[in-house]
Amino acid sequence: MQLSTSPSSAESALYRRVWRWHFYAGLICMPFLALMAVTGALYLFKDPIESWFYSELRFVDGAPGVALDAESLIRKGVEARPGQAVRFTGPPTQGTSAEVGIRTADGIVGIYLDPVTGRVLGELPDSQRLMEVIKQLHSLEIVGKVANYWVEIVAGWAIVLVISGVFLWWPRGRKGGVYSVRGRPAQRTWWRDLHAVTGVTAAAAILFLAVTGMPWSAYWGQHFGRITAELGIGLPPYLFGPGPASAPPVAVAGGSVPWMISQAPAPQSALPHTGHGGHGEQAQAFATVPSAGTDAPSIGVNQALRIFERLGLPVGTPVSLPNGPHGTYAAMLFPHDVRGQRVVHLNRYSGDVLSDVGYRNYGTAGRAIEWGINIHTGLQFGWVNQLVMLTACLSIITLVFSAAVMWWKRRPKGRLAAPPRRSGDRAALGAIAAAAVLGLIYPLLGASMLVALLVDSLVPQRWHERFGL
Repeated sequence: MQLSTSPSSAESALYRRVWRWHFYAGLICMPFLALMAVTGALYLFKDPIESWFYSELRFVDGAPGVALDAESLIRKGVEARPGQAVRFTGPPTQGTSAEVGIRTADGIVGIYLDPVTGRVLGELPDSQRLMEVIKQLHSLEIVGKVANYWVEIVAGWAIVLVISGVFLWWPRGRKGGVYSVRGRPAQRTWWRDLHAVTGVTAAAAILFLAVTGMPWSAYWGQHFGRITAELGIGLPPYLFGPGPASAPPVAVAGGSVPWMISQAPAPQSALPHTGHGGHGEQAQAFATVPSAGTDAPSIGVNQALRIFERLGLPVGTPVSLPNGPHGTYAAMLFPHDVRGQRVVHLNRYSGDVLSDVGYRNYGTAGRAIEWGINIHTGLQFGWVNQLVMLTACLSIITLVFSAAVMWWKRRPKGRLAAPPRRSGDRAALGAIAAAAVLGLIYPLLGASMLVALLVDSLVPQRWHERFGL
């Protein structure tokens, strides 16, 4: 969103200061915002894209018949790719394949099988799945976990861009370039108006994407999850019984987990006391933890699937298999409607329900976050949701491109051509307060704003004049 040409506003010290911060925020964020917009737009259509791209793996040609049991399919999967079976997904409908996740030295590999004949259709490493690569690009984790901190900073600056952009767009008595685009594409005015009109039209959606993307960030998401749990407005810890807090977080091997549930430690299997048992006696499940060398029999995958089915989980729900003596059978139901989210853990020795947690158990903040994430990813309201979020992504791409063209057309050769800084310019108390609030809510953004302010104030005035900084 670009600025007014009104003389009164153009000469405003506050206006110049906001314009300058808007410029530098865009300079920092542009390439990353473009990357996140492109990858986010693709991820909105994850299911149809992967169904088409991997159709030979996901769908089965042949006469219908009675499917083999899960344990038989898992054995065939391990025979095809030796390793440890960590995940099983049965065919959700007739004509679809079963999948067995095998942990190998190179990572988890999905083996796809005809559920009737057991014939191997092919394999696909989790790390090479198209949408997993896009997801890693979207979060920058493809270049390392630390890069995800930068994504959090970029998302914070995107919020600054929206707020400052709306301030710069504000009509202040103007009519041109407020709701319509003037001129022709050859003119800078056309690009400026396109930038402004697109930005203010999509401002709410872009702000929504930035805020709802924060829970998955490396720093803010982790700390926000802990704070909401402590306040009892996230995921109440008692839902998981007295399991050890040092247990790894809830996960389904190689699959997605609702953000709220991923903040909690996973329950662990244990040998039940004699005379105790039965589903729902969660406190008894941690009474006797078996040693690594225990020969206590597991209930088996087939029995675990029957229990999950009795609990109301549909056929085809991904199931994580026990890993070690403490491991559990964990089924994760992650439907498009956030209200149906549910993760169930079973004791691998007794079949007792260790935890059965879903949307109904979330606190106020937990429900709000999960709604936000589901809308962010285009799941909650079907194709309408997808189109709205796609429009927001395309708007971000338009804003990035128009900003680059607009800058290119006005820059003097060899100069950055940042909005001028004049001696005596001071930000209004309202702007300082807004920046302080954002910095407190998002600490990494606050730290980066302080660094930017320090650098801007330390750059000599002659450099500003010479290079247009």
